[in-house]
Amino acid sequence: MASISLQGIHKRFGALAALSDLQLQIADGEFFVLLGPSGAGKTTTLRVIAGLEQPDAGVVRMDGEDVTAAAPAQRDCAFVFQQYSLYPHLSVYDNLAFPLRAPMRRIPEDEVRRRVERIAATLHIESKLRSKATALSGGEMQRVAIGRALVRAPRVYLMDEPLSSLDAKLREELRVELKRLHRQSGATVVYVTHDQVEATTLADRIAILEQGRIQQVGTPAQIYEAPVSVQVAQRLGSPAINVLPAGWFAGQHSAPVASIGIRPEDVELAAEGEGFACTVLESSLLQHHVVAEHAGIEVRAHLLPGAAPAPRSRIHLRFPPGRRLLFDGAGRSLHA
Repeated sequence: MASISLQGIHKRFGALAALSDLQLQIADGEFFVLLGPSGAGKTTTLRVIAGLEQPDAGVVRMDGEDVTAAAPAQRDCAFVFQQYSLYPHLSVYDNLAFPLRAPMRRIPEDEVRRRVERIAATLHIESKLRSKATALSGGEMQRVAIGRALVRAPRVYLMDEPLSSLDAKLREELRVELKRLHRQSGATVVYVTHDQVEATTLADRIAILEQGRIQQVGTPAQIYEAPVSVQVAQRLGSPAINVLPAGWFAGQHSAPVASIGIRPEDVELAAEGEGFACTVLESSLLQHHVVAEHAGIEVRAHLLPGAAPAPRSRIHLRFPPGRRLLFDGAGRSLHA
């Protein structure tokens, strides 16, 4: 496996700055997630690591070695794409074996069989080895695509939203599978997603990207509990964090506090006459989520089971001081 260092990476496509002064240090054996919206530069970062894109400026290192000018084949990275990219005319066995039969890394056929059967068993697709790729379900095809990367045992696995086209149940199942495989292999994985559940479930550390720039790097807990900005705070958490005007809390916070962030799970029900009187807009009995409104601003709360007030009813909500995040007028955290 390998550590990865991206130092001052810039990449433009015409007038578009895809990456701007990107700085990242990824440890050997780390499951590192790039999280951000479409167009943030996540896939471009993966392609720069793989050598599929050359940066306009900056240095790419693997295990300390400068590989900026190295060809993709010399970097020994396995890429798992969002789409399955299987060979439809080949069996599952031959799809899995394909990377091992490439001229640059051809190995004896008995070793090919051993590796393919081991990976198929790990991914629970051993019964499908003789099937054509076109006869598989979506989840099975994605397992084959992941298995084709795993069978190589490369230095680095690069995964570009590999679960995004699957339904919710399959995504959850394969998330568990990927985490288990990572624990077993100790592989270095760089994983792209816009799904915060995937990011927080899988990652050792997360990098938040916006418009080609790193906003914050840290463990899921660090980013969730101490975001450096409103923008980052809104990337993690479901329902999303409440961003409330400081004027609601007159006298409790001094300048330069401009807005207050509070997670829905930290909002509390208050007794009649206490806290803030709100009108319920939406209420979910199963998820215990409530969306209410006060002074024209929506407030999201995650309440206890059984506390599901009816729409248009009145409730009172309290925002405990010890659980607030403070931001200045530019949206920067005052805790950072």
